[in-house]
Amino acid sequence: MSLERVLAGMEWNVHTGHRPSLEAGEKLPVRTGIATLGYVSSGRVTGASGEHRIDLPEGGAFVATGRVSFALRADAGAELVIAELDPAPDAPPAIGLIPDVLSVRRFAEVEPTIAAIARDIGAPACGQHRAADGTICALMATTVVLAAIRAWAEAGCAPTGWPARSADPFLARVLDAIHDEPGRPWSVGELASLGAMSRSVFADRFRVATGQTPAAYLSAVRIDAAKSMLASGASVSDTARRLGYASDEGFSRAFRRGVGLAPSMWRARPDPAPV
Repeated sequence: MSLERVLAGMEWNVHTGHRPSLEAGEKLPVRTGIATLGYVSSGRVTGASGEHRIDLPEGGAFVATGRVSFALRADAGAELVIAELDPAPDAPPAIGLIPDVLSVRRFAEVEPTIAAIARDIGAPACGQHRAADGTICALMATTVVLAAIRAWAEAGCAPTGWPARSADPFLARVLDAIHDEPGRPWSVGELASLGAMSRSVFADRFRVATGQTPAAYLSAVRIDAAKSMLASGASVSDTARRLGYASDEGFSRAFRRGVGLAPSMWRARPDPAPV
């Protein structure tokens, strides 16, 4: 799946926007259950989310999916722009394709024009006091998020194979189909047919390109999508149904194998200790 396809599948609305000022040593929690876009207007903030270390000077930006919580800490005072985001209705679940947190230290240097937009997302202009404010702010937020993801990927921060790429246009067609419809009951035969190959040739070429079997790849895509849906408030039953599982129990077993926790426990897990 190309970077262009990932970005094209994202559209955001601004749920809330504000401009917090942090004193030296003060912490700002970033909560779960909602995506967050952040931009450092001045100063410097640090933090961590799992193995991802965050160190953002002035002009840095981050995108958090809401699947995990963490806290940012100002070293010697900082001003930030924070926008909490909701995916637009009917937007594909492309958020499941990006990591829990991604950060771009030199965002203002790499994307100077879009950084200027980022500085205004938390301003009164996004307070929805005038006609079309909501639409304009949604376009602003979507633009900044997409630019941040692009800068992150182009800087070489994305893990190997993200998003899954293939120089083979037939395999690319298969990968796009899986990501577009993770809940469809794909069979190896159907995927091979979509790629215009025999089952055996398809299985070999798919493994070489992705390092996984088609079934394992589909399962991983579904689990990533499930994390995003659960973090957004979807029930276990609704998530299982939308992702093509025959039962809640089957979904729970697959989720536990992939994540190490049952979906209900993963969604209700306590926030990790702040940095």
